[in-house]
Amino acid sequence: MKKLFLMALTASISLGIVISNAQADTWLIIHAGTLLADARKPAKAKQTIVVKNDKIVAVREGYLTKFDLAQNVKIIDLKDQFVMAGMIDSHTHVTGEMEPHSREKSVTTTESEYALIGTVYARRILNAGFTTIRNVGGPREAVFALRNSIRKGQILGPRIVAGGLTLSPLGGHGDANGFRPDVFGKPHSGICNGADDCRRAVRDQIKYGADMIKYVATGGVLSKIATGTGQQFTDAEQAAIVQSAHAMGRKVAAHAHGKGGIDAALRAGVDSIEHGSFLDKGSIKLFKKTGAYLVPTLLAGATVVDIAVNKPGFFIPEVAAKAKQVGPVMAKALYLAYKSGVKIAFGTDSGVSRHGINGRELVLMVKAGMSAKDVLISATVSAADLLDLTRSIGTLEKGKSADIIAASGNPLKDISTLLKPDFVMVRGVIAVE
Repeated sequence: MKKLFLMALTASISLGIVISNAQADTWLIIHAGTLLADARKPAKAKQTIVVKNDKIVAVREGYLTKFDLAQNVKIIDLKDQFVMAGMIDSHTHVTGEMEPHSREKSVTTTESEYALIGTVYARRILNAGFTTIRNVGGPREAVFALRNSIRKGQILGPRIVAGGLTLSPLGGHGDANGFRPDVFGKPHSGICNGADDCRRAVRDQIKYGADMIKYVATGGVLSKIATGTGQQFTDAEQAAIVQSAHAMGRKVAAHAHGKGGIDAALRAGVDSIEHGSFLDKGSIKLFKKTGAYLVPTLLAGATVVDIAVNKPGFFIPEVAAKAKQVGPVMAKALYLAYKSGVKIAFGTDSGVSRHGINGRELVLMVKAGMSAKDVLISATVSAADLLDLTRSIGTLEKGKSADIIAASGNPLKDISTLLKPDFVMVRGVIAVE
């Protein structure tokens, strides 16, 4: 009898601990003067968004002051603001930033240091109104640690869809070029040659936690070697990469500037082309046939041209020459693709440009010929689709993540109003107010 009493007492105490440790729900009622809940649809005036913890539970007409059984509700007054879904940057490199002496830092910075600086850059991106990013290549352990810590709520930052190491052929754009052989030693696990080895490289990234795969279909502007911007992986290697990634449920992004590499990547079945600088009408046909997205990264192009022209000595000659060649054509490529009906997803290549100025891409896209409405679609609905996150983000509706931003002007009339949002919320947590 005494034993039964002690067991009951222990159970009661345990239950009490559980009850006392249970956290009360957080309820927020947001009054939106103008609400663009879905960038494909017209904005509405005088709307209320109800948030419970990290999710939207209702979007209603008018300004509610209470909701069902919600208790201890906080009301957020955005009646003078344009409110919309948090934006999505589909092409970032959050653990680094281009700067002088980057070659030296690439061999002295540890994974731990990359992860720590990534927390700073991630917060800058979040404060700029980007509540989700896709990180397409970087120091693998650092990026995955950053992603996981944000996911667990240990640090505040944008949701991260993380690629592992960028896949590259030996000596290609994703390899470390121009160093003595003993500086880097054995190539990293993303370097591969031949179709079978490329399958191995894909599986290696996924084994250690990659959400998606990114590879270099062509040379790149910032490669510190004069290899141009033409195709680097063979058609067979690219097909092996895409097939292996898709077989394991991962989407594939292909860095591609030159037409030959763009077309080869599209024939291989990639989900997105990053940059697409020298695409043409033939490329357009392949885009539309496969349904791949173009992620234009105009800000990266503008950044490298500015540096090449105005900061002599910042780039080595081979890089400066490519910057002057590639940067100016990127806006024309975007306009051709846009007018031809290619799907566009917003992406900046942040890390080439400074983190936190991601919104400048919005302005450049409008300047290139896109309507403000379509630019906002690219940065919300379309990017969510590309990242396979449509069920969670991209629009503001019941059941979706409370990723909400607001600005004092109307971006449909002046896109630059989003360069510095007045309010940013990510997963129900206010980052900027």
